[in-house]
Amino acid sequence: MNDILHRRRTACAAALLAWITLCPAPSFAGGRLGFTGAVSQIEGAAGGGLVPWALIAGLGTDTELGGAAFATYASTADFSLRTAGISAGLDNRVEVSAARQRFDAGSVIPGLTLGQDIAGVKVRLAGDAIFAPDRLMPQLAIGALYKRTLDYGAVPRAVGASAGHDVDIYLAATKLYFGAVAGRNLLIDATLRRTRANQFGLLGFGGDRGGYMLAPELSAAVFVNDTLLVGAEYRAKPSDLGAFRESGARDLFAAWGPQKDLTVTAAWVDLGPIAGKAPQRGVYVSFWIGI
Repeated sequence: MNDILHRRRTACAAALLAWITLCPAPSFAGGRLGFTGAVSQIEGAAGGGLVPWALIAGLGTDTELGGAAFATYASTADFSLRTAGISAGLDNRVEVSAARQRFDAGSVIPGLTLGQDIAGVKVRLAGDAIFAPDRLMPQLAIGALYKRTLDYGAVPRAVGASAGHDVDIYLAATKLYFGAVAGRNLLIDATLRRTRANQFGLLGFGGDRGGYMLAPELSAAVFVNDTLLVGAEYRAKPSDLGAFRESGARDLFAAWGPQKDLTVTAAWVDLGPIAGKAPQRGVYVSFWIGI
């Protein structure tokens, strides 16, 4: 038996060595243009601040490995949200991401902080958002975000959430239209998400008023110049908790990329009512670094 195991291990090691030797490893050149990896939205996927786009994270081409890291802080009248994460893109085809959110809800219960961990994957299905300007077909990607509420046993379950973890599934279509607005480039994204996340998942998933919905999400942005992108987003949200009604979230943003591997985004954001409070409006700022 030991001889058989030894032979199997040797064969596996030889196969792995042959694969490493014969298969070219992806480089980290970051050969794509600035903004072609978008920024990182609050759940870690490449996109705008609220909406995942069909673009793949980082600046790697179809023969390179790219990646990004980000940190975002949002502040409204009664709450604040901190998010940070990393992502990687392989051959401008597959994206994986991870993010952690921490939400200060001390205005509801003194000292209360909610949070969630998010792991994501995205696969580009077809099309090219940037480098096929003569084609109407957008870039299409399908993605999934696994979310785990860190504090489910404390508040989310008490207010009626059905589960502490779940998976959002989305289909995104993104296209850049050259010279479409007064000679400036226009980027459009439409995303459809299957979700039952309460307040993005911070208050768990599902509830006494319903379950999954197909939620539309939209982004539109204009390139003012090569380093400045301004735009707006809208994201529908389910309202599954009888205790706390929800409405859609929206923002107006400006993303400044002084160099292609660094982007700073500032925005005005309206997250709708949260935990019985009036609609929460405020600002967020996000820093993105890509390779």
